[in-house]
Amino acid sequence: MQAMQILTSLVLAAFAGYMGAWYFGAIEGNFALLLFLATVVTGAYWLAERFYFLPQRLRAAQAVEDAAAQRRAELDRMGIAKVDIDVQDSKERLLMQPWWLDWTAGLFPVIVAVFLLRSFLFEPFKIPSGSMVPTLLVGDLILVNKFTYGVRLPVINTKIIEMNSPQRGDVMVFRYPPQPSFDYIKRVVGVPGDEVAYLNKRLTVNGKPVETSTAPDFFDESTMRYFKQYEEQLGDRPHRLLNNPEAPAFVQGASNFAYRDNCRYSVEGVVCKVPEGHYFMMGDNRDNSLDSRYWGFVPEANIVGKAFFVWMNFGSLKRIGSFN
Repeated sequence: MQAMQILTSLVLAAFAGYMGAWYFGAIEGNFALLLFLATVVTGAYWLAERFYFLPQRLRAAQAVEDAAAQRRAELDRMGIAKVDIDVQDSKERLLMQPWWLDWTAGLFPVIVAVFLLRSFLFEPFKIPSGSMVPTLLVGDLILVNKFTYGVRLPVINTKIIEMNSPQRGDVMVFRYPPQPSFDYIKRVVGVPGDEVAYLNKRLTVNGKPVETSTAPDFFDESTMRYFKQYEEQLGDRPHRLLNNPEAPAFVQGASNFAYRDNCRYSVEGVVCKVPEGHYFMMGDNRDNSLDSRYWGFVPEANIVGKAFFVWMNFGSLKRIGSFN
């Protein structure tokens, strides 16, 4: 038992060390991998508890009870009717789960439930920047549907069940192509085979201008300023976007991404042909979004899921609800 205590202490210390190094920026953390390892480790302890350690404690408790029963029988034969043999406290102490099992096997049901929910159903995210304003604000806590675009294995993100494909207008979370350990959120503007043009601040898909109308100015409470707001019909449902007419139309600082030959840059903006198995993403805050115009296309393998619901914003409870 002492060996198990030492082993468990080392395992817990390794997890704590990983999270500490991640928190202080010493390493690039991977929460999906951390959760998977926690599930495997606690699952192993849970199986050991169920089929080895618990039966051991039950046998020990039963042995104490049998010994007490035998002692009572001997005293009865000796004519001693009143005995003071209380085995309940001893049994409870023998059956009590030790701390190293309580902190591992005891947590397994919760950890496995979180792992399955996060990996295959819904995953929470927090909006860190203003690239999706006015649709999503900084501080919005959102839910992402993990199975809309197919079921994927956790950690390696390999699709095992085909379902729907991303559609124009979807708000999608994906692994940032230049650095896949980071998750980004943008709107799907171009699907495989589309020609997307963003010239002179106007979006065109396959030669057809996307229908856009003027909307009331958007008031940004964080800056106490008004911004020009528009409504765009991209896909089945309209959404709002910000577009500053005074900002330049050309794309400055585009990187050397895969399939860059599919894009043509000019002082008016950019025109890109979306390759097969890839998507062209843009933020709704068009002049303040680092998106496919700068770093290229999102491979299908990088898709995380479809964002669909704000479940909390501690600065504004009225933000709670679905969005387009």
